[in-house]
Amino acid sequence: MPKSKLTDRFGRTVNYVRLSVTDRCDFRCVYCMAEDMTFLPRQQVLTLEEIARVARNFVDLGTEKIRLTGGEPMVRKDILELVREIGTYGLRDFAMTTNGSQLSHMAEPLRKAGLHRLNISLDSLDEDKFRTITRTGRLSHVLDGIDAAREAGFRGIKLNTVVMKGRNDEEIPELIEFARRKQVDISFIEEMPLGEISEHDRGLALCTSDEVRDIIRKRHDLVPATEDSGGPARYYRMPDSPIRVGFISPHSHNFCSTCNRVRVTVEGRLLLCLGNEHSVDLRRVLRGNPVNDEKLRQTIINAMDLKPERHHFSSDGDVQILRFMNMTGG
Repeated sequence: MPKSKLTDRFGRTVNYVRLSVTDRCDFRCVYCMAEDMTFLPRQQVLTLEEIARVARNFVDLGTEKIRLTGGEPMVRKDILELVREIGTYGLRDFAMTTNGSQLSHMAEPLRKAGLHRLNISLDSLDEDKFRTITRTGRLSHVLDGIDAAREAGFRGIKLNTVVMKGRNDEEIPELIEFARRKQVDISFIEEMPLGEISEHDRGLALCTSDEVRDIIRKRHDLVPATEDSGGPARYYRMPDSPIRVGFISPHSHNFCSTCNRVRVTVEGRLLLCLGNEHSVDLRRVLRGNPVNDEKLRQTIINAMDLKPERHHFSSDGDVQILRFMNMTGG
């Protein structure tokens, strides 16, 4: 793997890329998108070949970790072909974020195609509450998918829970026990102010990582983990369990000083920060230079100068970013 050629103005090395493969999803989670969504026309969406080309050029520039996101990546037709292709690029870490709905039949093919790790969204263990939060999801399908992923033998599996006061914060102890029982890591995420939503008041729903930690510590000791995952989560361990508990805290403890990642949206916009609108149009470069990658690589290198020092999410529910999470994949 070449040493990263991607360094921003603040001396941070960028070696982690999150690639959105679709803005579509079979769920309509209340913190992610509106109930009645308009999705992108096909011609505006990068082809799988274009996504693979972007991935390959990032790897040539020193990227060590790629995560496929959505929407829901598995609703994209022929996603296994993309996984197989990127799986040949020699990445240190190749992962996917998913809602788990398709995993019961896709987990083993994904692992065999070369995927290393899975992050699976799980915001409730109560069927009715799960349906309310996801609007269209079936909890039983996700639980079956988690079991299928464990049986498939991935290098790592992590659950992701977006914690909202009055919605699922009382389930934190039960979710911890579930993760311990299944022997999978779990991260608790503060809701991010992305996209206009009317379903709930984000300012009132914000449950901070400190509050979540205090709830867990009533039952379990939490000891800071020594290893670095290369992502935004701060990890802890429990003395009597092998799993890790992570906290992603864009509001209360922002992780900007060590940010090593950029995102490419499904329409080919290179986002330098989840919490800012700084972006570069890679689709135009891809389609204007269908054979030669030199312009694409130079565009990516030059874009690093646009990466801001930090985001400025507020905790009062105000929306600073109008795009929904399904456009960028978190």
